[in-house]
Amino acid sequence: MNETTRESIKNTVESNDVVLFMKGTESMPQCGFSARVAGVLKFLNVAFKDVNVLADESVRQGIKDYSDWPTIPQLYVKGEFVGGCDIITEMALSGELDELFENKFIEFDKQAADKIRESNA
Repeated sequence: MNETTRESIKNTVESNDVVLFMKGTESMPQCGFSARVAGVLKFLNVAFKDVNVLADESVRQGIKDYSDWPTIPQLYVKGEFVGGCDIITEMALSGELDELFENKFIEFDKQAADKIRESNA
């Protein structure tokens, strides 16, 4: 990955509280995994920056190198890599995502989070 791409990714991750590197955009996801994570964040009313990796091949590969994680989507909260679709889904169901948002002072809809768990119990 070139230095410009690394700096751009680092700047995006550090200057936004919640960032989702995804295929497509929040309003038009281009893969089911990206749609699921974006959907969870939207359902929880979490404000997040979406980065469409399909728009730039250097970012698409660069984010994988940056996180040392092979798949997309990738969620970052307060500069920290949290995980991809399976991890975020698991965290939403276990309540760990609520804890993470609370500990990082990220606003989210607690009742919506409870609903996710109730409907998947």
